[in-house]
Amino acid sequence: MSSQLVCRPEQDLPVAVLRVSGVLDAVTGDALERALARSLSAQPQSLLVDISALEVAEPSALDVLSSIVCRTAEWPAVPVVLCGAETDTARTLRDWPGCHTVTTEESCEKALAEQLDEPVPPRIRVRLRPVPDACRQVRQLVSQACAAWQLRELAATISLVATELVANVVRHAHTTMEFTLALRDDRVCLTVRDGSRLLPRPKAPSVSEAGGRGLHLVRELTDAWGVLPVSDGKVVWTKLTAGAA
Repeated sequence: MSSQLVCRPEQDLPVAVLRVSGVLDAVTGDALERALARSLSAQPQSLLVDISALEVAEPSALDVLSSIVCRTAEWPAVPVVLCGAETDTARTLRDWPGCHTVTTEESCEKALAEQLDEPVPPRIRVRLRPVPDACRQVRQLVSQACAAWQLRELAATISLVATELVANVVRHAHTTMEFTLALRDDRVCLTVRDGSRLLPRPKAPSVSEAGGRGLHLVRELTDAWGVLPVSDGKVVWTKLTAGAA
């Protein structure tokens, strides 16, 4: 008999809530990863994952849970709070490499109330058409945001990264995009969501091709970057530390 896992999103913004129930194993882990990706792609203030009804009795299931949650915690700079976890599960998560950004709470109601009380980080979100002028628009938005957030020393770097991300959609995805710029815990986060499922891959820089530096520049100028695949496209995200121009 195959295992079953149900992932039910209950809200997306400002705090996303995902209720997970059933049996977690190597087979159903894919469903959990897809559900987490969907919740994270909305880029909420934080993501609350209720696993109080999740069966993770086997040691292998703990490994699956830890690997998925800790890996997705880096996408796209949204804090993850795991609530309702049993003591052994919470301990395993805390000890898992790279899982320092995941918080565990016993009570989901308390965790949600605390997250809703958190101040909303500064954020700008705008939809853009896949036209060359989108690059000019995003540079203007970055300039205004950096001035308002006292990040003028980072304006040029953020503007360059944002331009490359948007230009990549204009050149290759050809779909409407959603650009988000946020400041959280002294880290500037940029994300671009588009409707193409074609994942970007850094190519060798070409001096003969305009914009050929693309993702190489993004990788060199930021602390981290990655791609979050979702059912209707993808989210390309980047993070850099404020003050590290």
